[in-house]
Amino acid sequence: MNISAKTKICMVIGDPIEHSLSPEMHNAGYKKLQIDTEYVYVACHVKVSDLSDFIKGVRAMNIRGVSCTIPHKMEIMKYLDKVDSVAKKIGAVNTIVNANGVLKGYNTDWIGIVTPLEKVISLQNKTIVLLGAGGAARAVAYAITKKKAKLIIYNRTFEKAKQLAKEFGGEALEPNAFEKIKRADVIINTTAIGLHPQENETPLPKELLTKNHIVFDIVYTPGGTTKFLKEARKKGAKIIVGTEMLLHQGTAQFTLFTGYDAPVDAMRKVLEK
Repeated sequence: MNISAKTKICMVIGDPIEHSLSPEMHNAGYKKLQIDTEYVYVACHVKVSDLSDFIKGVRAMNIRGVSCTIPHKMEIMKYLDKVDSVAKKIGAVNTIVNANGVLKGYNTDWIGIVTPLEKVISLQNKTIVLLGAGGAARAVAYAITKKKAKLIIYNRTFEKAKQLAKEFGGEALEPNAFEKIKRADVIINTTAIGLHPQENETPLPKELLTKNHIVFDIVYTPGGTTKFLKEARKKGAKIIVGTEMLLHQGTAQFTLFTGYDAPVDAMRKVLEK
């Protein structure tokens, strides 16, 4: 890196955040394009209770860009000056761009979902089971319904699943109504199950997984594959690892932050390591 007093700072925030591969991925992109004199990307552990102070810091320090991960994607919105139309529809922001002191929110998570899925399946008229009902789940719900697939939402809190289903035109799955999961084409986990300290847990019993499923876990681990994906692979299911979402939502962020087309291959390479 060639950091100087002119270098703009971008960062990812979350709680937890120490597992994040975003700094390696974005900095690899800067290096590939030889703009590492212009930008540097770091990670910051920020609690929800500190978001207001954090945003004041973004303004005071003129931070160029912020990536938001669990649990900030919804709460952060009330501190922004503008939110683009897609992020408003989703109701969650994972990207903030600081343009001369004006903070605008975007959502690129849905791109991170659609791009890897469409490499293996056409989503139109397929049945997609969405696990979770938080900020990331909203982006998935948007992506699925935009591509005219059937959305089924399963969440441990049924009321949250019903609310999300109502907003996006999907179906909330009653607790223990598991047959529809078995018959689905795709299962997508958007919960934090799989992250520390839940790395030895899974969001669904392995008995519900079949060889006919495509299983996509947006959680990623240092080993690359969560316990959920390992169990799915043993059943013969096609799996998509969380770094695929990280890559494709991140390349869209890269362009928003810098104005440059992201060097996808260079950014993928560092993730694969």
